[in-house]
Amino acid sequence: MRTAAALSSAGVIAAIGVVAFGELSSWAASRRGFPRSGSETSEGATDPSASHAVLVLGYRNPGPRANAINRFRVRAGVRSVDPEAAESVLVLSGGAVAGALPEAELMRRYARDELGFTGAIRLETASTSTEENIEQAIPLLEEATSIAVVSTSHHALKARICLRRLRPDLAERLVRGGDYRLGELWWVKPVEAVLGRRSLRRLTSAG
Repeated sequence: MRTAAALSSAGVIAAIGVVAFGELSSWAASRRGFPRSGSETSEGATDPSASHAVLVLGYRNPGPRANAINRFRVRAGVRSVDPEAAESVLVLSGGAVAGALPEAELMRRYARDELGFTGAIRLETASTSTEENIEQAIPLLEEATSIAVVSTSHHALKARICLRRLRPDLAERLVRGGDYRLGELWWVKPVEAVLGRRSLRRLTSAG
């Protein structure tokens, strides 16, 4: 009895530790990769005369509807749109990596048809990797005075690093998006943290 109780308690403690690791790692990643002046969240932080772009990165999607990860990313993108900006645009990025339709188109349908988003949307439908997301989306970001990159936390950080390498001038316009919230996708964050850290190490060692 005592052994079973001890094992049960140890399992609970381990599970809490895993969740806490995912949350802390995601929180930290969501605050990295910005210029010194870009640590503000995009929610209400933009100059009212500015133009704001929210770049949402797609995830491989074999089905005809946006999957759970892409739905989360679109929701996070929509809440990152700055209502105080003179102009705001949601840039959805992702090609047909795992299915017949581009990820960007599936995300657009979800934003319009299920979330009821009525703001401006632009699509980038050719990319098949994070690096290509950034390369292909750059022309859609050129005119924005502030830019938020939205995805899961470590993936968004990787994209911000890619943007800084390709276009450091645009990276100076980065602001935080609304993609990190405590407890949201808590079961995904530990896995994303491990895989994301590994991907970031490869990116930085290659650079």
